[in-house]
Amino acid sequence: MQMDESTIRALCQKILGFSQADQTEVLFTGTQGALTRFAMNHIHQNVAEDNAQVSIRAVVGKRVGVVGTNELDDASLQKTVERAAEIARVQPENPEWHSLPGNAPLSHVTSFSEYTASYTPEARAKAVGTVIQLAKERGFEAAGAFETNVNHFAVANSLGVWAYEPRTDAEFHAVVMADGDGSGWTQRMGIDATFDFEAMAREAVDTAARSRNPIALDIGEYETVLESYAVSEMLQNLAFMGLDAQAQREGRGPMVGRLGERVAAESIMLVDDASDPHTLANAFDFEGVPTQRVVLIDHGVAKAVTYDSFNAQLEGRPNTGHALPAPNTFGPVPIHLALGAGTASVEELIKGIDRGIYVTRFHYTNPVHPVKAIFTGMTRDGTFLIEHGELTQPVKSFRFVQSIWEALNGVKGLGRERLLAKDYIPVLAPAIHVASWSFTGVQSAIA
Repeated sequence: MQMDESTIRALCQKILGFSQADQTEVLFTGTQGALTRFAMNHIHQNVAEDNAQVSIRAVVGKRVGVVGTNELDDASLQKTVERAAEIARVQPENPEWHSLPGNAPLSHVTSFSEYTASYTPEARAKAVGTVIQLAKERGFEAAGAFETNVNHFAVANSLGVWAYEPRTDAEFHAVVMADGDGSGWTQRMGIDATFDFEAMAREAVDTAARSRNPIALDIGEYETVLESYAVSEMLQNLAFMGLDAQAQREGRGPMVGRLGERVAAESIMLVDDASDPHTLANAFDFEGVPTQRVVLIDHGVAKAVTYDSFNAQLEGRPNTGHALPAPNTFGPVPIHLALGAGTASVEELIKGIDRGIYVTRFHYTNPVHPVKAIFTGMTRDGTFLIEHGELTQPVKSFRFVQSIWEALNGVKGLGRERLLAKDYIPVLAPAIHVASWSFTGVQSAIA
């Protein structure tokens, strides 16, 4: 179908007109995406997707039903609307349910890049070729992917909400393997695909070369420098553990009992800001509510959690615009996290350590104890010994079990440059120097 505001709005209004439910919401998602994958120094997949789908939420009294479809003809849409209402009617009543949100004015944010929208398969292949060529020159192997997307998001409901926004995003990542036991990583993402591919290639190739022939170190507590990639992964885990009102109310999140208290070093400023163009910005959430900037940790003090309409109405608090698509059991998870930068270069962070560990990124992370903010995982693609302020030897990857609060309380320095990186959700973060990190096991090979 044609992807423009007037066409999408007409479709959403048609769907609302089909509904006999007490309240109805339509979430429209249109995607024009393209992906180039490569492995063993060769492109092996070039694919593109053009898809449009709607998710319809029907409210009948205090019962809610949700159905989605990408069949957008009138008969299919009417059937889907009726099905959503049928599902709602057989649900048990939710006594905590109030209402869908009402209309609110939206602010403009920078969420679209024409450069990204017009990216061609040839341009993606050229970018990938930059990494492959440098890897081949060193006798290494590169693998990864380069993805560009044009997305059209819209939300309409029977209470007058209308929100539409075109968005773009691009993400490039690569891992370079060297002689079987060395590996390096690079990743960039953003609204605009103007990445420095040569610099990214050098980053991954140089790390792979330096990480060959790693030594095994004893497990234990080490002073540590975490690169931006690792910090991003850590904060993603913190977000999913529950920096939101639902996790707070249910007593299962890391902010429970800590609001107003110090949870991190004074240098730590953690915000969720969907208007920041350095993140994947958007003006509204998946209910069409304007997304607000929320200061979660202010100079080390836990200040706030995020809300969607359900939790805001339930608690009588302002809605911060952090709804995820319905049905959502996670709660209003913050998905535009940004950690404030410091003044140091990564080299200066390393110089402050007599003996410690440098970690490029984490892998296979999972929560262990959400309330205590403890998570586990492995280091990967460049773990090094720091001696007398310098990287000296590669070390075999560690497994770790670590309290995020303890790590953030022990932050001794913050990098001045930030990268947007993600596994599940994008996080804008600098490198950090922490006083202690708990390494609990040694990997025998690259995982």
